[in-house]
Amino acid sequence: MENQVLTPHVYWAQRHRELYLRVELSDVQSLTLLLRLECSNVIIAHCSLELLGLSSPPGSASLVGLQNPAISITENVLHFKAQGHGAKGDNVYEFHLEFLDLVKPEPVYKLTQRQVNITVQKKVSQWWERLTKQEKRPLFLAPDFDRWLDESDAEMELRAKEEERLNKLRLESEGSPETLTNLRKGYLFMYNLVQFLGFSWIFVNLTVRFCILGKESFYDTFHTVADMMYFCQMLAVVETINAAIGVTTSPVLPSLIQLLGRNFILFIIFGTMEEMQNKAVVFFVFYLWSAIEIFRYSFYMLTCIDMDWKVLTWLRYTLWIPLYPLGCLAEAISVIQSIPIFNETGRFSFTLPYPVKIKVRFSFFLQIYLIMIFLGLYINFRHLYKQRRRRYGQKKKKIH
Repeated sequence: MENQVLTPHVYWAQRHRELYLRVELSDVQSLTLLLRLECSNVIIAHCSLELLGLSSPPGSASLVGLQNPAISITENVLHFKAQGHGAKGDNVYEFHLEFLDLVKPEPVYKLTQRQVNITVQKKVSQWWERLTKQEKRPLFLAPDFDRWLDESDAEMELRAKEEERLNKLRLESEGSPETLTNLRKGYLFMYNLVQFLGFSWIFVNLTVRFCILGKESFYDTFHTVADMMYFCQMLAVVETINAAIGVTTSPVLPSLIQLLGRNFILFIIFGTMEEMQNKAVVFFVFYLWSAIEIFRYSFYMLTCIDMDWKVLTWLRYTLWIPLYPLGCLAEAISVIQSIPIFNETGRFSFTLPYPVKIKVRFSFFLQIYLIMIFLGLYINFRHLYKQRRRRYGQKKKKIH
């Protein structure tokens, strides 16, 4: 009596270019043997071959190739035979499938403990209505819903892959977000480093001169460090631009107020009036500015490389409380001391045209500027206070 052919459960799915078959057969061992049949072991070899559905004429020597699983494609028909554990226990299972359209005759398979996965390449990239040439689906064959995509989903998948490829090419040409972030951090680190070194030089220079010369160092401060202060304050324009174009998250207004206020004192009050350059107030203005900035720029510099030094952070968010009011007070004193000099020299004063013919002294604008100094102090003080509160928060009262 002829042995019954056992077929495993087979699940299939497709893409435009490939077919996927999942054979529900476990414990299939990948094995390829070449046996030589001799008269002395014909019975043993014949029994072994029968387990895989092969036979050889007894009583003669021959070479027989054994492969498990045996998977091949001939004349567009997939042939499968393997020994494993299926619905009927541990047996030899086989099936044959004639494909609907032409496929490449090199199937690729992968064994797992629970199944055999087979991939077949279509010769023409297109969507098939069904898997087999015969319209009636074999009983052992079913769709693989875990991998199944309908035609519209497949089109979407192809479009998604194409978009992903184009996005990758665009990112490679434009630079990835991570690269842009690193460039921004590197640029800000260098800017803060230069400013830190500049203001540190001013602060150390003034400190050393005061320790050596005492009060005598007050009166030639401008001629000693003015060039470096000019450089640092002109470079500070970049800080306001960074805030305006979004390179940094700082608000523009506080940065702009500080920039305009300091540059007015430096370039107009000190820079244009030689009489002001020898006054002691210059020392205090420059010393307080540099004391504020060495902690601010060093903090920003470490932030760019994701470092948090708690002592420096505390100094950054605390020292401004006494230093900013003292700095504004020193600026106000310098403006007050310059008013008589501007009145005497008439510099920047002008006369309104006929018929008014009123002389407008520059000191009038300086008096208005004195009010603006303290208004700017209020805006910056409020901004810095909010920063400190966000950083450290308000201490919660203990509930007993």
